[in-house]
Amino acid sequence: MKKPELLAPAGDLEKLKIAVNYGADAVYMGGEHYGLRAKAKNFTPEEMAEGVAYAHERGAKVYITANIFAHNGDLTGMAEYFKQLEEMGVDGVLVADPGVFSIVREAAPSLPVHISTQANNTNYKTAEFWKALGASRIVAARELSLNEIKGITSKTDIEVEAFVHGAMCISYSGRCLLSAYFTGRDANKGACTHPCRWKYYITEETRPGEYMPINEDDRGTYIFNSKDLCMIEHIPDLVESGIVSLKIEGRIKTAYYAAVVVKAYREAIDDYFADKALYESKKEYYLEELKKASYRGFTTGFYYGKPDKDSQIYTNSVYIKNYDFIGIVKEYDPESGVCLIEQRNKFCVGDEVEFLRAGAENFKFKIEEIIDMEGNSRESAPHAQELLKIKTNKELRPMDIMRKESTK
Repeated sequence: MKKPELLAPAGDLEKLKIAVNYGADAVYMGGEHYGLRAKAKNFTPEEMAEGVAYAHERGAKVYITANIFAHNGDLTGMAEYFKQLEEMGVDGVLVADPGVFSIVREAAPSLPVHISTQANNTNYKTAEFWKALGASRIVAARELSLNEIKGITSKTDIEVEAFVHGAMCISYSGRCLLSAYFTGRDANKGACTHPCRWKYYITEETRPGEYMPINEDDRGTYIFNSKDLCMIEHIPDLVESGIVSLKIEGRIKTAYYAAVVVKAYREAIDDYFADKALYESKKEYYLEELKKASYRGFTTGFYYGKPDKDSQIYTNSVYIKNYDFIGIVKEYDPESGVCLIEQRNKFCVGDEVEFLRAGAENFKFKIEEIIDMEGNSRESAPHAQELLKIKTNKELRPMDIMRKESTK
């Protein structure tokens, strides 16, 4: 069996570099137009070119999202945009709209096209349809079981990509109208306000203004709010299903989230292909590592049948947050052991911290001294993105991450 691609989100240039350094085989990102994550910082053409070059130099691929459902006004300038992507050397573009697909094929014929999950890819005939038109990959609808995915991969040779980790949308393949209805911000054009995370009540027709919780909890209910998808304990089933690309959701998540999740899945996939017994013995470890990034509880989604009540969150929409991202390594001097840290959250002398290291074992460390750039000793680091020096007892590399257990 071929090792599947690990595909990670890249909401900006820093996240792209983090994802690649922590083991992603490929990243997906959006330009300033046509993608479904308007809240992500996204990439200017210059940043996109830098990101593509950075990834390619390290053997990783880059896919660009253009999966909006386009209205007439969205089509202006689209052909030129795809020509630029082709010239830039991106490895694929994700689309959902047949009109957008046709523009890609006409304007940039050598640019590989992947069909987004938004296009509702639920059966092998759909896969054959897109392949006949020139698509090289489909992203499976999130509503498919592993057996249904096998029914696609066994009958067609088009590549199949599937989400394996991250937030779940309550609507069918992400095609939701709630945000546009409530706020005027269209989820299908990248501006979702996530109304599925809001608290809801019901009213009875003859008693207007009397709001009742949908269940007996007096705080209301978050009945549309799904737990996060997590398939790290099921790598063998994913591989055996014929999925070629395991996709992590989260372009608007933090660089820390990207590092934690990519590293955990990288280790799990590599361990499984190196030694299946090793993978089985480390399942609890992988899961505990994932829980060090914020999450809403975990579910296997539709992979083993339709989700039940245990896949939903009824009490709140707040993320579980066990660890804080407090700094990222910018430089390390092996002779002195001094590390230059860009601070992200407050830390103090005496704190027990853990370093998350790309391609290496994590280690815990107690901060004994903090030195600012003027050479002054400090008791704490309260200012965001301040550059500070600490001395460690193990070697570090740029983009290693410093974290500590959350006190909230």
